[in-house]
Amino acid sequence: MGLLNNEVKSQLEKIFENLDKKVRLKLFTQKFECHSCQDTHQLLQEVSELSNKLQLEVFNFLEAEEEAKKYDITELPTLIVEGKRNYNIRFIGIPAGYEFSSLLESIKMASTGNTLLSEEGKKFLNSLEEDIHLKVFVTPTCPYCPRSVILAHQMAYYSNRIKADMIEVTEFPYLSQKYNVVSVPLTVINETVSQVGAVPEQMLIEKIKEAIR
Repeated sequence: MGLLNNEVKSQLEKIFENLDKKVRLKLFTQKFECHSCQDTHQLLQEVSELSNKLQLEVFNFLEAEEEAKKYDITELPTLIVEGKRNYNIRFIGIPAGYEFSSLLESIKMASTGNTLLSEEGKKFLNSLEEDIHLKVFVTPTCPYCPRSVILAHQMAYYSNRIKADMIEVTEFPYLSQKYNVVSVPLTVINETVSQVGAVPEQMLIEKIKEAIR
């Protein structure tokens, strides 16, 4: 039995009609000792079958050592969303529940090139002289989390200085403990500065500036 019913598939087909360029979905997975690898694979398989603009590539982590090293894969499952290039847009854990919308937005952005970043935000990203890693901790039942994930992914799409991860925290309790995740969304910037809650673009930029300082 599929994860997506016919009504959802029909809605997705209409959304995907507006895709422009091809999008590659690169999934790193393994058969054993992986909490949601099978479900993530099935979900992405069903999604990718709805448009010829979507190409799913599945890598067995134990057999694709060089590819995993290239993308700095340390947790499974991890999904990379690519268009013309690698935008450092990553989903660590299954993009289910409310985070399914984050997956759709990343696919559309990688295909069309459209973001909602302000001109001031773009100017700041253009000025970056060092790399920034945004880790956005979420749960599938959090209705506010996609706002933080989508904003981080937009920044990663726009600037090759930014890497942005969605991390489904219930799948990785040791990461929850390491980063002291007591509420979501939580955005951790370069391991040093954190922001709780879904905040506007300018507020996240101020936090990035704080991490740089």
